[in-house]
Amino acid sequence: MTDAHTATSAARHLTELTETLTGRLEVETRAFAERRPQDVVASLPVTQELANQYRRESAQVKANPAILSAAPSSERIRLVKATERFNTVLAKHSVAVEAARIISEGLVQTIAGEVAASRAMGTGYGASGRATAGDGRAITLNRSA
Repeated sequence: MTDAHTATSAARHLTELTETLTGRLEVETRAFAERRPQDVVASLPVTQELANQYRRESAQVKANPAILSAAPSSERIRLVKATERFNTVLAKHSVAVEAARIISEGLVQTIAGEVAASRAMGTGYGASGRATAGDGRAITLNRSA
């Protein structure tokens, strides 16, 4: 059993962590929406560390809910609201990241296709006696970004 002071401290810590991570994801989502994904690169390691910390700590609470059971209901409600907001922001962030990934892969494939087309060489002669076009993409494209 956890005492009230420890439980309150744990609830506040997890709430603050959730709010901090939510704020970072909002900034990143806004950068993607404004077509500035390069702005996310510099802060990505910090966001990843916060996400890992959140994952670890929320897993601990899930495995042992008694950690927060002695916290005042106001602190638990604050944590629930922060978590709900986090989940909403996370869903929007996920959509933005997926869109950026699709755009990036499309650009890479288009560029690779152009490079391959400029390098394409004949691979032999067909039945008509004309040279057949080669496909250099196997050399230049891995089909995933």
